[in-house]
Amino acid sequence: MSAAVSHSESRLRITEIFYSLQGESSSVGLPTVFIRLTGCPLRCGYCDTAYAFSGGEWKQVSEIIQQIKQYNTRHVCVTGGEPLAQRCCRDLLTELCNQGYQVSLETSGSLDISEVDSRVSRIMDLKTPDSGEVAKNCYENIQLLTQQDEVKFVLCGREDYVWAKQKIEQYQLLDKCPVLLSPVHNGLKPDELADWILKDQLNVRFQLQLHKYLWNNEPGR
Repeated sequence: MSAAVSHSESRLRITEIFYSLQGESSSVGLPTVFIRLTGCPLRCGYCDTAYAFSGGEWKQVSEIIQQIKQYNTRHVCVTGGEPLAQRCCRDLLTELCNQGYQVSLETSGSLDISEVDSRVSRIMDLKTPDSGEVAKNCYENIQLLTQQDEVKFVLCGREDYVWAKQKIEQYQLLDKCPVLLSPVHNGLKPDELADWILKDQLNVRFQLQLHKYLWNNEPGR
């Protein structure tokens, strides 16, 4: 049995598949198919996708590929939950790349990314103290990052910002890949974070979650 056939026969538990605009990362605004996998080992205090913690429907990778072909886009984002919590996520990512899609993975940074297909852009969180899950960060992942990846900090307040700055310097993140700073929606005021970044002349990308302003973070949007 070939690797391609094996990948297509793998099964994953899927919460939803939908077509929308990318709301985060350097690809913000691009029409994208999102594949949201079910399950997550983390419980961040600001989580907006708790509906993906359980439930879902089992689908073969070949079924998923067939479903997304109805959308006229080359951009696919695999997200969660925490997609890497399902072992066969790696098969899905590889098959999407084999099909010619430009693939991104949104991951919490708590699980090993070393086996993710090298063609995939890994958008990796580092969880801050106020997330409640800072102890789950897998810092060994940082040495694996390349310029096609991105590190994201979701910030709840000033202490998170100071912590993020320390990690950026400690791990020389700006030399490894783009770094994104995002305020918790309806938490940290966006203009405050913008002012801090400019005052410190921090060479990062400030971002707001586009989908929350367009559709109030409705599932499937």
